[in-house]
Amino acid sequence: MAKVFDSIDQNLKQWIEKQPLWFVATAPLGAEGHVNMSPRGHDSFSVLDEHRVGWVDYTGSGVETIAHIRENGRVCLMFNSFDSRPRIVRLHGRGEVFLPGQPGFDEVASRHPEHPSTRAVITVHVTRVSDSCGWGVPVMELKGERDLLRLQADKKGEDGMAEYRASRNAVSIDGLPGFPAEL
Repeated sequence: MAKVFDSIDQNLKQWIEKQPLWFVATAPLGAEGHVNMSPRGHDSFSVLDEHRVGWVDYTGSGVETIAHIRENGRVCLMFNSFDSRPRIVRLHGRGEVFLPGQPGFDEVASRHPEHPSTRAVITVHVTRVSDSCGWGVPVMELKGERDLLRLQADKKGEDGMAEYRASRNAVSIDGLPGFPAEL
């Protein structure tokens, strides 16, 4: 049975920030909508305080996380241990999206290396923390980060990335406004 907490202590903060892979899940309000779960990595995630986390959101093939959070705020983050000690931690809460130049963006972006694929920052007010066994998660070895996001963004350049976001990130698979809509 999962242990449930209402905040992130220092030990959990250190464990979370060491995980090279984590997942974000969101869903629209409508019953016909799609639950979306996206894997994340790179040096992009921070525990801001005992009730807040945030990450640098890179340009991707979709925009579901941003669209769903803008519609209803609901979000769940999941961190797994893939080393010898099994563990799964989930952070439930309410998210907000910040574009470059908006209050809230620099608080998170300044903690991480600049990346040409950065499109937004997402913060979450954490209302529930659960810690469970993870006994069914395999032990795996990390070989390293992929550099494809950076390579693609460098190749497209700033204008090409803006065009890509306008054509591929404007609307979610559920038809919700995505990026670069005004927030």
